[in-house]
Amino acid sequence: MKENKPKADHNCMACLYFYITYETNHPYGCRAMSFKSKDMPSRVVFVNSGMQCQAFKPKGKKAC
Repeated sequence: MKENKPKADHNCMACLYFYITYETNHPYGCRAMSFKSKDMPSRVVFVNSGMQCQAFKPKGKKAC
């Protein structure tokens, strides 16, 4: 039997606050919540709070 687990829906790579740290142990960061992690920040937030990230803000469109 397959379990229906809720998942974190926000894509960090599409978020204004997401950044790559280039640290081997903590490669992903979130500027809105001021933390770095081994997993995607939205996943860390979901695992710890059971809620989707409330700080998600879509990136703006780039001008040519």
